Amino acid sequence: MAKNVAYELAEFGQSVWLDNINRAMIDSGKLKSMIGLGLRGMTSNPSIFDKAISASPDYDEEILELHQEGKTTFEIYDDLTVRDVQDAADILKDVYQETKGLDGYVSLEVNPKLAFDTKKTIEEAKRLHKKVNRANAMFKVPATKEGFKAIEELTACGINVNATLIFSLEQYSSTAQSYMRGIKRFIENKGNASKVRSVASVFVSRIDTVVDSLLDEKISRVSSLKTKAAVANSSLIYKKYLDIFSATEFKRLKDEGANAQRVLWGSTSTKNPSCSDIKYVTELIAKGTVNTMPENTWEAFLGHGKIKEALSADIEDAKMVIEGLKDFDVDIGIVCAKLLADGVVAFEKSFESLLHSIEEKVRNAKCVKV
Repeated sequence: MAKNVAYELAEFGQSVWLDNINRAMIDSGKLKSMIGLGLRGMTSNPSIFDKAISASPDYDEEILELHQEGKTTFEIYDDLTVRDVQDAADILKDVYQETKGLDGYVSLEVNPKLAFDTKKTIEEAKRLHKKVNRANAMFKVPATKEGFKAIEELTACGINVNATLIFSLEQYSSTAQSYMRGIKRFIENKGNASKVRSVASVFVSRIDTVVDSLLDEKISRVSSLKTKAAVANSSLIYKKYLDIFSATEFKRLKDEGANAQRVLWGSTSTKNPSCSDIKYVTELIAKGTVNTMPENTWEAFLGHGKIKEALSADIEDAKMVIEGLKDFDVDIGIVCAKLLADGVVAFEKSFESLLHSIEEKVRNAKCVKV
């Protein structure tokens, strides 16, 4: 049977992960089918779990059982999400083994309310790491100032980290350096660095959404810059990735078994209806990276995606776009800083909404039983 576009992309050097998880896709065999089509990993976040648990009856029976066991709302949430991650990781275990640990991962987010607390983030990630107990699990830590220290410490403990909510070049650089410091410490403590994997999750489409709205407030001649900021920003980040992980500092760590921290493109669904539905797939094809896609983007990519390298070490066009934005008082650094702050708040709200939904399901179940 001819290989589809997802397999072709993997052969090129970029992995496709799914930015979604729910009980139905695990139990129905859908996840196994998607893996058969070339899917190589999964990511989750509080918004994804909020939708999965609150919008379906798939978890209702287990929620009531856990409540009757005396579990708190947080403990119920914790058990539900950990079980999904464990089951998905078990299904992806073959991918993990076949790719020698490159792929086959499932990511679970550390409580977003701890994004600005280094100590508690570390403690919570270690707890989740122990509870999930899967070699092919990653734990998501926001790339905040406090998060950088947590990324280093967790990496130094041999824990797979998915550094998330990265928007700016500066954030990415700090994330990569945190990983480098952590893996260096792990090696110094006689750890097997080849077993540790990490990704740096760069959020893409949200940048165009904000920048385009700012440009719409300007005169019409800025139209040539619209829908270009996000990919240009990603191009600069990819070049930094190439520079950091080809430099002498990392080569020494690589000789000790260390793996490069791959860039993962997240938030890759197309928001602008005038653009291709796989814009943030085709324009971000680059060796040594991951693209985590929502299901509709995954399906569109399988339907009409084509493999052609889009990002390289040449960033002149990207620099022109970012510089051009300054002519209209659009500072990509300010945009990215606001997106980071808004992203942390959005995940906190989704987390709170999820806990509220669990409480509602418990109350409703009690009413039905009476």
